[in-house]
Amino acid sequence: MRKIYYLLFLIVSTLIIDSCGKKDTPPPPGGGGGSVITPTPFGYYVVGYMPSYRNVSSIPDVKFRMTNVIVYAFYTVNTFGTLSAPASPASTLVAVRDKSRTNGSKIFLGINDGSGDGKTYFKNMAATQAGRTTFIKDVMNTVRNNSLDGVDMDWEYPSTSDGTDVTFTALIKQLSDSLHWNGKYYLSAAITAGKYAGGIRDAIRNEIFPYVDFFNIMAYDDFSTSAPYRQHSDMAVAQTCLNYWLTTRSMPAAKCVLGVPCYGRPSGITQSGTVLTYTGILGQGGSPLSDSAVVTAGGFTNYTIYYNGQPTIKKKAMLAKQTANGIMFWETGQDANDNNSLIKAACDTIGRSY
Repeated sequence: MRKIYYLLFLIVSTLIIDSCGKKDTPPPPGGGGGSVITPTPFGYYVVGYMPSYRNVSSIPDVKFRMTNVIVYAFYTVNTFGTLSAPASPASTLVAVRDKSRTNGSKIFLGINDGSGDGKTYFKNMAATQAGRTTFIKDVMNTVRNNSLDGVDMDWEYPSTSDGTDVTFTALIKQLSDSLHWNGKYYLSAAITAGKYAGGIRDAIRNEIFPYVDFFNIMAYDDFSTSAPYRQHSDMAVAQTCLNYWLTTRSMPAAKCVLGVPCYGRPSGITQSGTVLTYTGILGQGGSPLSDSAVVTAGGFTNYTIYYNGQPTIKKKAMLAKQTANGIMFWETGQDANDNNSLIKAACDTIGRSY
């Protein structure tokens, strides 16, 4: 009898000790039982943003097969600190999701700021634990209810100058824990190019690197309205940005995605009405083999516009393959849908089948 009591004592003691020793993270909002697990990476990322104002039916299926991540752009943070869907979308989230699913591409919810300056609602929401929790609950409900694969955060931009570097970091960590509960959903973030020192660049702290699955580095829009003959996204910008994040900041190469434009910008004049899509440039006689063309738009006649043609995109795709882990396009609807396609050029270069 004593042996039985002794055995029961050992079993109960073991269970108590084992229970006290568990260190699973408490479940995130609506997360249920489980633990935080990094979801499985899926190779070289080819990311295409799909804005809500683009008609998804105008984008051929093959373009969705070329990309393995489609980001629906955008749901916005609103004045209440929750999400708002696009008011009058040409394509709904569900329509883009279904086309992505059919063609084997993962679908992420892109989130940016609905305020006029692009950061006020993010700033207000992220300022408190309660605000972040309310936001994340709404994000998780949206992701689950729409059967999505992940979220892309596009806060342009947190800064050390107003303390949003601290609240952005807290938001990313908390959101990551919720999305990564049981390794179910992915988290990506669109971040500054990193070329210029300052509060915006420094707001992206190294401590968030483990929490984000990959970073879409916006290595474009390095233009000037006063100086002529300036390419806004040349190879030098790509190399500078990758070198900063990979070497200076030690971002894991597996999480580094190089952003490239499917549009052109002029230099030395206003950007209002003079920025053209890649297809618009080709429509005015621009060459897919060049990085500049003479065009007319926005009340300006015969001005030079600078863009990325196929040779430059191929070089960037290979650079990203050799030093990082992906290439991102802003945005899919601006690209050509034939053999002049920039996304096609990138896929052919890295050997991605579609």
